[in-house]
Amino acid sequence: MSRSVSSGFLGAAFAQETGEVPVCLLTVTHEDLDEPIYLSSDATTRLSDEPLVYGTESRGQPFLYLPFEFTLPDDRGDSPPRVQLSMDNIDRSLVAILRSFATPASVMMEIILASDLDTVEITMPALQMSDVTIGDHTITATLVADALINEPHPAGQFTPGAFPGLF
Repeated sequence: MSRSVSSGFLGAAFAQETGEVPVCLLTVTHEDLDEPIYLSSDATTRLSDEPLVYGTESRGQPFLYLPFEFTLPDDRGDSPPRVQLSMDNIDRSLVAILRSFATPASVMMEIILASDLDTVEITMPALQMSDVTIGDHTITATLVADALINEPHPAGQFTPGAFPGLF
């Protein structure tokens, strides 16, 4: 599977040093939420003065700045893609939200460059939040692609026992 990204993104990814900053945007949805939660890994702009809020505005949507680190998934074929998130546990309201979910939240992850906030370089649309660990100082979460996406199609095998008329 090949991914189409801009030459600027490729140049920044392969450069020894670069001024480009990759920004991770997360859109968290869940049936218990009234509206999606939009989060950004980078404080690219000031979104408001009162209260003072930083974040990233991409395609007209403000994403609130929540400092977190992320690792992109590898392309192994034997397991679903996994994204690791790690953030400081500085706001207890985030803990309350995470503990209120009885089922996994859906997360769409997008990677953009700080120099071009409206161009999405990489999209991972079907991630489920799992393995959330809430510690005293950090929160870690694993985002996993739905296992059904990675199942072979068709699911059954055409064997003599299952389809005797074919043989």
